[in-house]
Amino acid sequence: MNNIITGRGLTKSYKVSKQNSLEVLKGVDISIIEGKISVIVGPSGAGKSTLLHIISGLDKPDAGRVEILGSDIFALSQKKLSNFRNKNIGFVFQFHHLLPEFTALENAAIPLLIAGKSKKEAFDRAHELMKITGLEKRKDHKPAELSGGEQQRAALARALGNDPQVILADEPTGNLDSANATSINDLFIELRDNFGKTFVIVTHNKELMAIGDILIEMADGRVVKDNSPKN
Repeated sequence: MNNIITGRGLTKSYKVSKQNSLEVLKGVDISIIEGKISVIVGPSGAGKSTLLHIISGLDKPDAGRVEILGSDIFALSQKKLSNFRNKNIGFVFQFHHLLPEFTALENAAIPLLIAGKSKKEAFDRAHELMKITGLEKRKDHKPAELSGGEQQRAALARALGNDPQVILADEPTGNLDSANATSINDLFIELRDNFGKTFVIVTHNKELMAIGDILIEMADGRVVKDNSPKN
């Protein structure tokens, strides 16, 4: 089994006042296995979202190292890191952040246009993503006309645009009812099984925990349990 992401000795503190800092990560080691769904769980304040942001390169650790696909991401320039992230990582958050004035199809196409694809290439890919995410019949609807589950599917379609190897998701079903949450969980499984996608998901949702191949439990800024095969 190949590690697609490796983090070693990750620490992170935030200033809360002139005198005081809050230590959020306290020397975290983590390995994410390619083609698996890794679920990160733990109480609020455990450092889950901070860890997700650091292993994606959205935030920088105070100390430690992150390798994605063998590249030390914090050794890259900001521009190269941004390009690397756009190519290799997709993001899905609790709030879908879709652009309200555009349809689901257009929202999926926009990142591809920004990445330099032609209009035809971008919309051909966006149509394909509508099929993959089950939104083919809803592709011409704007976010306000979509259900919560459909909005999150559109956000996932957008995240898949550049065919990233890794999808990072922070509480992706946190705003959904149980039926819509289940449909998103099923979609994650399909994307893993049919397209070999790797997922790293932060959640409190027990159903979402249950679909994980690997469970990583955090408490007080540390990994306290990790059932991945390396351990």
